[in-house]
Amino acid sequence: MAKQWITESFATRHRLSAAMLVAGVALLIGLLSLTTVMRDLDGRSFDYLSTIAPVLPDQPGVTLIAIDEPSMAAIGQQWPWPRSQHAELIRQLRKAGTKAIAFDIVFAEPTDPEQDQALADAMGRDIVLAADESLIERPYGSTLVRTEPLAKLVEGGARSGVASLSMDGDGVLRNMPRYPDGLMVTLLETTGTKAAREGKGLRRIQHFGPAGSYPTISYYQALDPTGYLPPDYLKDQIVVIGFALQANADVAAGGIDAFETAYTLRSRQLTPGIEVQATIFDNLRTGLSIGTSPGWLSLLLVALAAALALLLSRPKSPVKKALLLVAALLAIVGGCWLMLQYGRFWIGPVAPSAALVLGDVAIATRDFAGEQRRRREVQNAFGQYLAPEMVQKIADDPSLLNLGGESRELTILFSDIRGFTSISEAMQDDPQGLTRMINAILTPLSNIILQHGGTIDKYMGDCVMAFWNAPLDDPDHALHALEAAREMLAAMEQINRDIQKMLPAGANVPVIRMGIGINTGTCVVGNMGSDRRFDYSVLGDAVNLASRLEGQCKEQAVDILVGQTTVAAVPSLSFRKVADIQVKGRSATEPTYTFSEDG
Repeated sequence: MAKQWITESFATRHRLSAAMLVAGVALLIGLLSLTTVMRDLDGRSFDYLSTIAPVLPDQPGVTLIAIDEPSMAAIGQQWPWPRSQHAELIRQLRKAGTKAIAFDIVFAEPTDPEQDQALADAMGRDIVLAADESLIERPYGSTLVRTEPLAKLVEGGARSGVASLSMDGDGVLRNMPRYPDGLMVTLLETTGTKAAREGKGLRRIQHFGPAGSYPTISYYQALDPTGYLPPDYLKDQIVVIGFALQANADVAAGGIDAFETAYTLRSRQLTPGIEVQATIFDNLRTGLSIGTSPGWLSLLLVALAAALALLLSRPKSPVKKALLLVAALLAIVGGCWLMLQYGRFWIGPVAPSAALVLGDVAIATRDFAGEQRRRREVQNAFGQYLAPEMVQKIADDPSLLNLGGESRELTILFSDIRGFTSISEAMQDDPQGLTRMINAILTPLSNIILQHGGTIDKYMGDCVMAFWNAPLDDPDHALHALEAAREMLAAMEQINRDIQKMLPAGANVPVIRMGIGINTGTCVVGNMGSDRRFDYSVLGDAVNLASRLEGQCKEQAVDILVGQTTVAAVPSLSFRKVADIQVKGRSATEPTYTFSEDG
């Protein structure tokens, strides 16, 4: 019963609460993973990890032709340019030997008929034009609107593909477009290039670098390849034409055609739309896009991470716990990066890491609260009869306790005040004063016992019972008990002076003395009483003998009587034999001793 009270009860509560903590943490993080904040954090972790030593294609699959500020200045016209200008560009690109041409520009609205016809005449099977698909929200519902190029352009031999891109909730472009007739899908088909097989479901873009990572020439340079470009620079190249402006040029009244990508976190730059399209092209061509984990797998990892937190909390050393936690976090993040790098599969580390940290914090908080509760229980249980430093020692390491009923060798001390009856009679009209006086006597005596490592068992009026070698081990228990007894006797002179100051005026009370009985022997020690109320105490014949020795002090006219077993345990001290006494319940006599005058 006692061990369950102070040791096993803690372990039982620990085991019962551990599963609840782990389940609660896993459930909480699982619910949080459905929130925008957690999804945004997951997106940011993807941005960071996917840009650490990214896998690159052997060579860029696309060359970009940028409608940029230098081209605006060279052509000398505001946007939109005449469509005959684009027709001339197509002719020059074909002349330079390009393999296919894609416009990331939606030519949806008719302009001057001659200009439209000039562009239509330049169309061919090597041309892919951008279409647009957008969701228009209205109070009465949502409408999906698809905008196609002018019919005469398609009739001229060009094909169209949807160029629309979808950003995450935080405005970052991470996901591959899922249109079966997307702009880059159609461009791949036009060039006769077979797209790499990819898994089903949502896939994320593997970006290959910040803005400017793809070979880019200005629009005005492409209009005169022989004048601005090395020979055969565009031969057999696939080109994508679109905007790469640093400022708003009223691009179809839609603003700058640039996006936040995974590299924006590092470079703080937007990536032009044509470069994003080129990145999508190479993702399709090489199969480097990244699959995403299903919801059930993420929840499973969260549960495993929360359970791992329980294992990491087992070491007692805070430094070791911290090192294990850091190692586990690095393992989670490193594992997610390796899966992304070599498996082309994304598992977000944020939710499992959060579950691990929160689980560890929850368990640490539980353990701290349990430690504080345990300390209070130890303080309540032992604070009244152990020295504060011993209570602290037990609170720091409960395994030191031996609280179960057990047999062990103890040294027991009984002390009784001689002459206290006269004091009681003198103060019979002042019960509060009498209480203060008995406390003034017992307090210094108790302090001496505690200072010498004794455990105070109980107070019986003006009598004190104490023992040594429990609950903490004390190999020199007999010596410490005798040293405490000697100091208690020496303290009686000061105690008498203090008492005289507390007596009523005119009271004639004799000097009080003390009798001490000490004996060593095997006893049963433990928490004794009922299930609801008990005391840590001792039982045994050695206890009875110590009590009898204290009672014989007055008859033998000595202040202390020590049993033979105690004397034998302390050969370093000098004793003189007092008498062989007959103890009630025993047939044999018991030799008794007291301190010798030179001891």
